[in-house]
Amino acid sequence: MKEIKADGLTFRAINDAIRTAGQDVTLTGCCGQRFIAAGMSAVSVTVKGVPGNALGAYLNGASITVLGNAQDAVGDTMNDGTIVVHGSIGDAAGYAMRGGRIFVKGSAGYRAGIHMKAYQDKAPLMVIGGCAGSFLGEYQAGGVIVVLGLGGGRIVSNFPCTGMHGGKMILRSDCRDIVFPDQVSARPASPEELDEIGQYAAEYCRLFGGDVQAVMASPFTVITPDNSNPYQRLYVAN
Repeated sequence: MKEIKADGLTFRAINDAIRTAGQDVTLTGCCGQRFIAAGMSAVSVTVKGVPGNALGAYLNGASITVLGNAQDAVGDTMNDGTIVVHGSIGDAAGYAMRGGRIFVKGSAGYRAGIHMKAYQDKAPLMVIGGCAGSFLGEYQAGGVIVVLGLGGGRIVSNFPCTGMHGGKMILRSDCRDIVFPDQVSARPASPEELDEIGQYAAEYCRLFGGDVQAVMASPFTVITPDNSNPYQRLYVAN
């Protein structure tokens, strides 16, 4: 694995170095450079430091591991690949992602999963180990968002699922203190869904450590759209 020292380099220089390395790379000294590994496919990048906005934007199969926190728009419009963040992330993670997987050990800011969608045989997945900010899954049209709420605190802030018209959200909570919009249905996870959730929890624990049984020893709520035309409820008076 080749080491690339990011100190003083622009994001263009960093990405050029990654593309020409001819092997997997470790990026050291990263401090806010944007667009790292944008659009990349056959490479594995380990980031030491804090990458800037749009880490892995348009990702097309590459694997990115961040040994710390990341800023806004992680995985913006990603098509395929995996992003693993051993810390927390900023706002708008997974914006319009249509494939691939994002795993976050810590928490996410506002609007995680906004406009997330499925595309042909691709079904994006975002697993957040901590809590999520307001507008989680705003306008979600496909894929799966999982929030585990490990470490305590309110699992999601205000206005989750606003405009949601596809996909699925899974919250590790009974959600009695959460207000959802009228166009979605929130219900306890079925036994079949718990099997599915167990796979996500197992992968989370494999990546970050933890006890799968302890993670699963909690109620889970599954939220899905309950109306084929949710925007009518939002914007049209009946």
